[in-house]
Amino acid sequence: MSNPPSSLHPEDEPFIDPMLTPEEPSGFQRTMRYRLTEWEPDRAVLELEILPRHLNRARVVHGGVLATLLDTVGGFAGTYCTVPGNKRGAVTLSLTTTFMSQATAGTLRAVGKRRGGGRKIFMVTCEVFDDQDKLVAIGEGTYRYRSGSEDPEGVPAKSADTP
Repeated sequence: MSNPPSSLHPEDEPFIDPMLTPEEPSGFQRTMRYRLTEWEPDRAVLELEILPRHLNRARVVHGGVLATLLDTVGGFAGTYCTVPGNKRGAVTLSLTTTFMSQATAGTLRAVGKRRGGGRKIFMVTCEVFDDQDKLVAIGEGTYRYRSGSEDPEGVPAKSADTP
């Protein structure tokens, strides 16, 4: 016996990001629906399937969506955690964006690479590509580690059950 078809619109289906388990996706990540697809020290990759909600009035991906991908992948590039079940966090101090071309459909891939920094601050270069490998946007970000996140071991991640 097969499961009955979902009554939810595909954009409203439950959303998880397996690479962040046990941490739940944030409300913003659920709304945007980007996924972390690669994560290692000093590098991260996000993917986002372009949905109607991501388009502006001209029917191209809104610049705010591209800036979100640049900002988010930059933060992940600097916060890989070496201890399973722990996490690291950062806040954005500065983000410079340049929009290179337009995207209207398909999947966007954002790549962030940590370029340098010190104990509290790090810098990242980010790029967003469409599914034809065309460069859509670039960014440079400066981030500050949240307390306890300066060390690669991070801090214990809170589950949905932990206040």
